[in-house]
Amino acid sequence: MAKYKFESTEHVLFRKTLRKFLAEEAEPYYSQWEKDHLIPLEFWRKLGEMGYLCPQVEEQYGGLGLDFSFGVIIQEELERVGSSLIGVGLHNDIVVPYIEAYGSNEQKSRWLPKCVTGENITAIAMTEPGTGSDLANIQTTAIRDGDHYIVNGQKTFITNGIHTNLVVVAVKTNPQAEKKHRGISLLVIEDGTPGFTKGRKLEKVGMHAQDTAELFFEDCRVPVENLLGEEGKGFIYMMEKLQQERLAVAIAAQTAAEDMLALTINYVKSRKAFGKPISDFQNTQFKIAEMATKIELGKSFLESLIEEHIAGNDVMTKVSMAKYWITENARELAIQCMQLHGGYGYMEEYKIARRYRDIPVMSIYAGTNEVMKVIIAKNLGL
Repeated sequence: MAKYKFESTEHVLFRKTLRKFLAEEAEPYYSQWEKDHLIPLEFWRKLGEMGYLCPQVEEQYGGLGLDFSFGVIIQEELERVGSSLIGVGLHNDIVVPYIEAYGSNEQKSRWLPKCVTGENITAIAMTEPGTGSDLANIQTTAIRDGDHYIVNGQKTFITNGIHTNLVVVAVKTNPQAEKKHRGISLLVIEDGTPGFTKGRKLEKVGMHAQDTAELFFEDCRVPVENLLGEEGKGFIYMMEKLQQERLAVAIAAQTAAEDMLALTINYVKSRKAFGKPISDFQNTQFKIAEMATKIELGKSFLESLIEEHIAGNDVMTKVSMAKYWITENARELAIQCMQLHGGYGYMEEYKIARRYRDIPVMSIYAGTNEVMKVIIAKNLGL
């Protein structure tokens, strides 16, 4: 059965096949991946073999040439298993689109086929220890020296940071630019490049299986041909891609909210207190009714945004609203659902406990929700 109005029979079959694949290849091992604090490379390769990595890539580069609607299904089904699979969505719908949009034919031929197979695992390195959402003030420099750029700096909180072998890095190619954002460019740096090293795997509150790391660049010599697009346009490129990135976060948060509600409904029906199921108590019924209503509102809003985004419309203001509101809603739901699970909700063996610790960061990455409100207010003329 289709979840969205835009889903065709092909979409429904695609979702069914993917869900079966994840039930066999991800769900039985997910708890162990959380303990290992890493998703095995073998799983990435299997995703590639099945066509679940970068299906939007053109056929000439090994992809399926599908539109973002199939990416939505992949994001939802991965999130349904667990938030630690977010690195796959980042690879598919955030990083690789930079190469597709701004890469030369030579760059696409060199990198995209292996992104589709899972041989290349991508990351995007924007955030620095002293710079979060304020991208114009990044300090990592890339100074031209003949046929190379000499890169020096540090990045942190990098999703896929341990596994990655292909990183899109935001750098300052013109540190003296009068308008700081005009001095930013994007370089693609490959693992093994002298001067590029990976730091420690960061210990996070949640998303334990997802590898997050620091990256260091010390006199790192990057060939000029690894410049993505034009020099000085990196900030513009990042702004152009933020709509899809923030939409992806909203999709993940919405999926997590729907999953938490389903888990909680099943639990309160089966758990008894004072001689009857918890679901018979008015407080439980009211809480469930409130959560279900907010989820339905989020779903309707999200569906309209997905359709507009696929159509190529500029919906940055609405996407900022969705990213802010849906992630906040998911965070509130996590608290309510854990409460309805009682003491068992605090046990790691119950999925709601994992949701409780995984959800909060969604209101932080891809631009904090405070930044979303600034964007909304600005675009409303304030």
